[in-house]
Amino acid sequence: MTHRSWLFVPGDSPSKMAKAIDSGADALILDLEDSVGAEAKGDARHAVRNLLRHRPGAGGPELWVRINPLSTADAALDLAVVAPLRPDGIVLPKPDSAEEVRQLGDLLRAHEAGAPGRPIPILPIATETPLSVFNLQSYRTSGPRLAALAWGAEDLSSAVGAMTYRTESGAFAPLYDMARALVIAAAAAADVPAIETVYPAFRDLDGLTTYAANGRRDGFTGMMAIHPAQVPVINAAFTPTLAELDEARQIVALFEKSPGSGVLSFNGRMLDAPHLKQARRLLARVRPAS
Repeated sequence: MTHRSWLFVPGDSPSKMAKAIDSGADALILDLEDSVGAEAKGDARHAVRNLLRHRPGAGGPELWVRINPLSTADAALDLAVVAPLRPDGIVLPKPDSAEEVRQLGDLLRAHEAGAPGRPIPILPIATETPLSVFNLQSYRTSGPRLAALAWGAEDLSSAVGAMTYRTESGAFAPLYDMARALVIAAAAAADVPAIETVYPAFRDLDGLTTYAANGRRDGFTGMMAIHPAQVPVINAAFTPTLAELDEARQIVALFEKSPGSGVLSFNGRMLDAPHLKQARRLLARVRPAS
């Protein structure tokens, strides 16, 4: 099972975090980084700590925390506050490579010592620095904490000095289109889900519908959101349809009836091992009834 929707929520707004709990998102990203001004970092840590201490019961969204980059002093302060409370995961911004995932894992291990629970997983936003684009293959060696790979264009655009990351038609400019494609491949190589970046025009739900559908078509299994109104659209886009699930079950059953067969005929198509793998992957994404 993978998460379809990852909703960013400013960590310095207790009211927005409280409302986000009922948004229908599979995971909330309680943000201590870009959406929080420097003077509000301490207040944000306090608010996020309170939510983690009084987290919703079963059936609510997972609570992940985006800390500040490891290169900043704020990162250590973030971890000291939130890691002992065992968030469902940590979102790591602006890493240059998988080395920072391993470094963060070492820091988390120190906070986890003596406390019950599984190791806290990590979700890197893997394309936010120029160097990161050249190191996406490194995530194959991240270790077991790697939960998924996400990507983003805005910080990369700023870092390279671009005026915008989109062309006049609205499509991604070549650098960002390449980064997006490489994240899909890097996630597959690391055997983790790939998470699509945000759609900034949060009132344009028709545009979001098309964008999310294209993301799923291309290999993403979920998407980040910046507004609760985007969550139902994203959930719908990344939820397999009943027809898709039925076909996947038929394909798995067909191969199980003919063990050892390399190629089988199904509804006028020839299927082989990649089709079986895709069918099983689709079925693994079925969410339990709430």
